[in-house]
Amino acid sequence: MKQGKNNQNYDIPETMKAWVLDDPEQLRLTEKPVPEPGPAEILVRVDAVAVCGTDLEILSYGLPAIIEGGSPFNKNYTPGHEYMGTVVKLGRGVDDFQIGDRVTAEVHAGCGRCERCREGMYTSCSNYGMNYGDKDKGHRANGFTTDGAFAEYAVNNVNTLIHVPDEMSDEEATLVVTAGTAMYGLDVMGGLIAGKSIAVTGPGPIGLMGVAMAKSLGAQPVILTGTRNSRLDMGKKLGADQVINVREENPVDKILELTKGKGVHYVLECSGASNALNEAAQMTNRGGRICLAAFPHEPVPVDLANLVRNNIYVYGIRGEGQSATHRAMAFMEQKRFDATIIHTHTFPFEDVPTALKYAKERIEDAIKVVVKIT
Repeated sequence: MKQGKNNQNYDIPETMKAWVLDDPEQLRLTEKPVPEPGPAEILVRVDAVAVCGTDLEILSYGLPAIIEGGSPFNKNYTPGHEYMGTVVKLGRGVDDFQIGDRVTAEVHAGCGRCERCREGMYTSCSNYGMNYGDKDKGHRANGFTTDGAFAEYAVNNVNTLIHVPDEMSDEEATLVVTAGTAMYGLDVMGGLIAGKSIAVTGPGPIGLMGVAMAKSLGAQPVILTGTRNSRLDMGKKLGADQVINVREENPVDKILELTKGKGVHYVLECSGASNALNEAAQMTNRGGRICLAAFPHEPVPVDLANLVRNNIYVYGIRGEGQSATHRAMAFMEQKRFDATIIHTHTFPFEDVPTALKYAKERIEDAIKVVVKIT
């Protein structure tokens, strides 16, 4: 029994309930040992976890999850990576948090020894997936290369945790990683976007948080494109100055009209559509910047000559790097925007398959689906 702040007691059992991935799209509820935190690690009681589109990719195709050097199927692996919870046990040398603290978690803890990690690019760790047997180089990516949060407990490196303010709900805290990913996309394109124009293509969770972040940073105008009016309306509430339904208007023509033929300074591409990069280049001004935060399922042709002729920079991001989740949390704590708008459904832990089904099939126009564990 551990005693936390406010005289709370936490009984840590020897085993926990956890969902594991067997064959593709086959989840099974089982019992697993509660993990033990090592040096610089913390044991978190998972209180809530949100469903991410990448979770759905992993369940169907395996990648980008890599377990013991290969496919995650039938390896007793637990997915889930957008979560928050309560600190219940500290590993050796941890004094950054106290037992009883509410925290939300980043996905990636790089190995800390490769070139990319030493540069601060831990989401691009060269030793991604090297965390097993004699190949253990200290890398962790919860829900990708190590067990994730569709379980009652999870171990996190201290570097991945962020304090959650008392006034923030569990559900909102699960959205910090989504907001952090959008923030990372803006960071790599330059970060200082006050007064600059930006188009966000695709009003999924990352796109909607991209609108909120861009507006909070002073971008003007913020233009959101998509196919569903309900989500475009949500984008307006989060700060979009203009919205374009691509089924009703040509997005390139409309953006060029809105910008008097110049195009926008930045495009945050969140749709993963096959022609998204080509369209983004056509709506970007010369010397502009594009960040790809989503990807098509198949290789697509790209008009590289157009990119080169117009000196357009293209970036791709992995996860929520450069501690972007901390900056995202600051915006959310300051209530610069209401992230809870994108949380549409909540399910209990026993109904994880149903939560995944709602997210995958967008039942009842589901956007962010949250599973409550406690």
